[in-house]
Amino acid sequence: MAGILAWFWNERFWLPHNVTWADLKNTEEANFPQAEDLYLAFPLAFCIFMVRLVFERFVAKPCAIALNIQTSGPQAAQPNAILEKVFTAITKHPDEKRLEGLSKQLDWDVRSIQRWFRQRRNQEKPSTLTRFCESMWRFSFYLYVFTYGVRFLKKTPWLWNTRHCWYNYPYQPLTTDLHYYYILELSFYWSLMFSQFTDIKRKDFGIMFLHHLVSIFLITFSYVNNMARIGTLVLCLHDSADALLEAAKMANYAKFQKMCDLLFVMFAMVFITTRLGIFPLWVLNSTLFESWEIVGPYPSWWVFNLLLLLIQGLNCFWSYLIIKIACKAISRGKAGKWNPLHVSKDDRSDIESSSDEEDSKEISRKKPHAATTTNGTSGTNGYLLTGPCSVDD
Repeated sequence: MAGILAWFWNERFWLPHNVTWADLKNTEEANFPQAEDLYLAFPLAFCIFMVRLVFERFVAKPCAIALNIQTSGPQAAQPNAILEKVFTAITKHPDEKRLEGLSKQLDWDVRSIQRWFRQRRNQEKPSTLTRFCESMWRFSFYLYVFTYGVRFLKKTPWLWNTRHCWYNYPYQPLTTDLHYYYILELSFYWSLMFSQFTDIKRKDFGIMFLHHLVSIFLITFSYVNNMARIGTLVLCLHDSADALLEAAKMANYAKFQKMCDLLFVMFAMVFITTRLGIFPLWVLNSTLFESWEIVGPYPSWWVFNLLLLLIQGLNCFWSYLIIKIACKAISRGKAGKWNPLHVSKDDRSDIESSSDEEDSKEISRKKPHAATTTNGTSGTNGYLLTGPCSVDD
């Protein structure tokens, strides 16, 4: 074990040339990031999760009820042993051939069987109240952590000149505010990692799991080798759009459609500006070029920048989805009554209708002019409708 630890904490990998771990030990004059500090994130992540449960029950739920958000879930499908066996053991989305076979076996028409499977799928979906509470918690945390990050960074020299992230590196003292900011962000991402298995299931589970994993690794990595200054810029920049997304989702669940559309437009503008503009031109420019000039490359420097480039790849993917949604919404607006960005509904969590009236409209939804009534976020995936994203960054 001692040999493995010695190999893992090899100074030639983690630190610039001629720097040792002994040089970064805490002294009476200055404190530096220590790897053991990161253990604080685990109990704090548990505390954040418990605070979330209390917040959703005693704060978010009363707010949802005050806004007349429905508390009941979707209509339950009538009990049927044969269909239940098919649903649980074979498929939740039967094809035409299987539907016809079930129709003959049960003496039901195909449309009734389709309706049963739709109702049965909906039973496993959370209510609008549950979604609202989750979004309100994330909105509150993102707003708090982004506000704290801005208040902290505006007093630092590296916000105004990123070259200060590398002057005298790695002998940069760890301040109390920076330590709190880092551990809080790391704890929140750990809480998301744990709660992702109990939260509302999304189609983009794998992508968001990768996003949380990369974020945790990046925060941990940059703390250990004292790249915390540039790390704070990455964290604050990626937190800037998250609160707007959750606010848009809350407005959608409360059926404030105009507010939802406005908030989504604001979110899209902030997201694309920060992720495709400011992040590569400001942060990546500093980590790739300014640090090379002032400090020089070393093994963990390469790993850190590769992780940032991976984050940028995810940013490009989600930005593409946002632009795709906007283009679809604009094309729908041209086909019918103008609606700037009717993109707020979440096709992964909106409850499918099971009424006879909506069944009768199922065919008409395939027509081009009916597109304005369908879900505007088809294919939105990961970050856009979770947070992720994400950002959660």
